[in-house]
Amino acid sequence: MLKIGKFNKLKIIRQYAKDIYLDGGDSVEVVLVKTDAPRQCNIGDELNVFVYGDLKEGFQATLQIPFAQVDDVAWLKVKEVNDTGAFLDWGLAKDLLLPYGEQTQKVVVGRSCLVKLFLDESNRIAASMLLDDFIQEEAFYFKQGEKVDLVIADETDLGRKAIVNNEFWGVLYQNEIFQKLRKGQKTTGYIKKVREDNKLDLVLQVAKYGDKVDTVTEKILAKLESQGGVILINDKSHPDDIYRAFGVSKKVFKQSIGGLYKKRIIAIDKAGIRLLDKDQ
Repeated sequence: MLKIGKFNKLKIIRQYAKDIYLDGGDSVEVVLVKTDAPRQCNIGDELNVFVYGDLKEGFQATLQIPFAQVDDVAWLKVKEVNDTGAFLDWGLAKDLLLPYGEQTQKVVVGRSCLVKLFLDESNRIAASMLLDDFIQEEAFYFKQGEKVDLVIADETDLGRKAIVNNEFWGVLYQNEIFQKLRKGQKTTGYIKKVREDNKLDLVLQVAKYGDKVDTVTEKILAKLESQGGVILINDKSHPDDIYRAFGVSKKVFKQSIGGLYKKRIIAIDKAGIRLLDKDQ
């Protein structure tokens, strides 16, 4: 069955001067402009093509890779606004329509917006800013620690909303975000927890806590050696200062220096931490 707005493997059934016709199944033909095709291709060859268009206007194919496919969430730039709606740059010659009825706010040429690609009632590819119509609040089959694809969405009082695998909402908590994030950014993350209400808590990094502490301990010792035995950061320092210096949370940092203190490797004072002489 032909998948509109996605890549399909289709066979060449005939060729003319300018076009190649592909078998879309159910007596449907898909047109690929010959200039967009491989130099050497013959009837019976199978091509992996992106299909767009509709039954009324005719299905078309391209070997170009769009920025997003149907069912994807993407951060796309507005190229034009007219009486029909807004048109977005999605990496193909024919721009993607964002109808007025699918807009949540005024869009401006040159700016980008977060949209979900979908098929309308006529099986035409369109974009929507009404993400809640497509993205589910509840998820059921994820496991703690599972790696997932994220698209960063809006800031909230808790931190950042993120879209998981283009299908589900999740939350990244502010006190667990240790890097700059921008709306529309694609990244990988992990399921921290599936809550009792089946909503998802997320983290951007996952590691065994003990392993992380050991790694940070090594970094602290190396930095002490390179800076004359003194670092002007301690367990009272601001979390942002700790993250800039070592790339970890304050909790992990405190655990690391606590271990070094108990072993009498360092001293902790108001100014920071310092390396003790081995004879002390």
